[in-house]
Amino acid sequence: MDDDAVLNMALYPANVGDGMKHIDNNEAKLSEQILAFCKHIAGQSKIIAVAHVDNYSANSSSGRAIHEVMLIIQNFQPRLMRYLKPVQEKTISVFAVDQWIFERDIDRGLLGEALASKLIFPYTALQGELYLHEREVALKKRLVIELLENLSINFPELAPRIQILPQYFMYEVFNNRVRVFPLLAYDLTDLTISLKDAENSALSCYIEALNQLEAEEKISRKNGYVFITPKFIAHCQNPKLRFINLSKSAPRTLFSSLFGALPQLANRMGQNTETFLRTQKISWIRPNEQTTTFIDSHKYVFFPTAEGLVSLADKLDIKGYTQKMLLKNQNVNIDVAPAGGILNDVYVINASGKDVNTKILVKRFKDWSGFKWFPLTLWSFGARSFAVSGQARLAKEIAASEFLRTQGFNVPKILHVSNPELIIFMEFIEAEGLTQIIKRYSTTTDNQTISEAINLFSRVGENLARVHGANLSLGDTKPDNVLIKPDGTIYLIDFEQAMQGGDKAWDVAVFLYYCGHYLQPFDNIAKAKTLTHSFIEGYLRGGGSIDIIHKAALTKYTRIFSIFTVPPIMLAIANICKSTEAPRTPNPT
Repeated sequence: MDDDAVLNMALYPANVGDGMKHIDNNEAKLSEQILAFCKHIAGQSKIIAVAHVDNYSANSSSGRAIHEVMLIIQNFQPRLMRYLKPVQEKTISVFAVDQWIFERDIDRGLLGEALASKLIFPYTALQGELYLHEREVALKKRLVIELLENLSINFPELAPRIQILPQYFMYEVFNNRVRVFPLLAYDLTDLTISLKDAENSALSCYIEALNQLEAEEKISRKNGYVFITPKFIAHCQNPKLRFINLSKSAPRTLFSSLFGALPQLANRMGQNTETFLRTQKISWIRPNEQTTTFIDSHKYVFFPTAEGLVSLADKLDIKGYTQKMLLKNQNVNIDVAPAGGILNDVYVINASGKDVNTKILVKRFKDWSGFKWFPLTLWSFGARSFAVSGQARLAKEIAASEFLRTQGFNVPKILHVSNPELIIFMEFIEAEGLTQIIKRYSTTTDNQTISEAINLFSRVGENLARVHGANLSLGDTKPDNVLIKPDGTIYLIDFEQAMQGGDKAWDVAVFLYYCGHYLQPFDNIAKAKTLTHSFIEGYLRGGGSIDIIHKAALTKYTRIFSIFTVPPIMLAIANICKSTEAPRTPNPT
């Protein structure tokens, strides 16, 4: 490429990658000086690319004390070297890097992306525009993969249903870099304005990366949203992946600080001495001194509910939901009443008025930390582990509820979710708990009541078998979590321990042994046996496995429930589970 071609590229670049910034005529001389200095540094070696980086100021770049330049040279022997040159009371700072080093930083983060990340932020290509564009797409593709992995790891139950707008990847990458290199926070306003003003241009390389990922079947796209494919989610189940992704933060912070601190500090000092001094005590800055906040990338990540898509960033609390959703009609009377709950906070919102009569169940997921969840772990030790964090349990509740609803099961509709507040708003089901029916069955001598209960137990067993047939285990199948409407419709509730696959025998054991707990302790052996036979008959009719029934009789389950179900009833239930035979297939005639 001759000098005129290089100068033309400097003056009128056709594309600045996601740099989004063109050089005007007033800066042409500076660009020419930068290129001349870069040629001097490279000597006889081939220049692969030159980029004017960190070039995102809302003002003209002439206002900056230092002009950061990245120079990529083929077979550059020092490998890494910084050069400074004063030009008209300004300084050109050139970071020269060998092409091989730079490409390893792009491909695998050799230097914690300290150099590669220059292509994340706005830059201007002065030479090697196509080369920089290709490297930029490759980098952003790798970073998008990491973000998809993190979503799949952090929200495993929600991952198959998450819908993502492309902006999420751009702003999350941007925010992550500010987190590992705090000095960037002082350019946050300029960075934010730069991204927002040219969002479509800024997204272009991310879109190219997503096109490639779609071709590789890591994602799919529909109506502008990105979906994570089951194939990619399965790949993310590798436990080593979480450690690998977490381990990337340290080198990013270290190398970004080493390679970026000097020009950042110099520019801060050159523009505003007070600001520079503040960088010497970053940790002492009070929150109200910050005038610009991060763009919350999670507002571009959604999951479906019965009432539509809800973003992970939605921070609506109970009061806010009431005002936004229910008080559209000012004649509505609102009453919020506690509805019990030990491990979670549960409330019922009653909205009543001339044209409104609505009940909404609200559930706030508390973290089970310390001794709050220790008894649960001790109680189920060796049989089952529990999700204890509020975030994990909320995600399970949403994912399982929406999965079951779309599969045709009767579950309360999710009306809204506030992920940051760990609150879920659900349809209130006017129904009787199965627990009350079991208690009546335990004490009644009325044949019709007994017959109706036995039929109901069979239908519940069939329902659970269908859930298991969809490869979902519920985790908490106490009779309290089965509701029966007046017309006999069965509703399932409480899915915060649900999971794909999982221990289906645990579900059967929890249901049957809890039912035994609600029977009269000493004179109900016969009724316990009838209940168990009825449930198993329905479970097998619904396609459940006889092996699941047999496993429910194992000691690892019976010992857990023996602390609150009397031994004779426990033994009767376990013996029936153990001795049940698979239904015989009629011989063809």
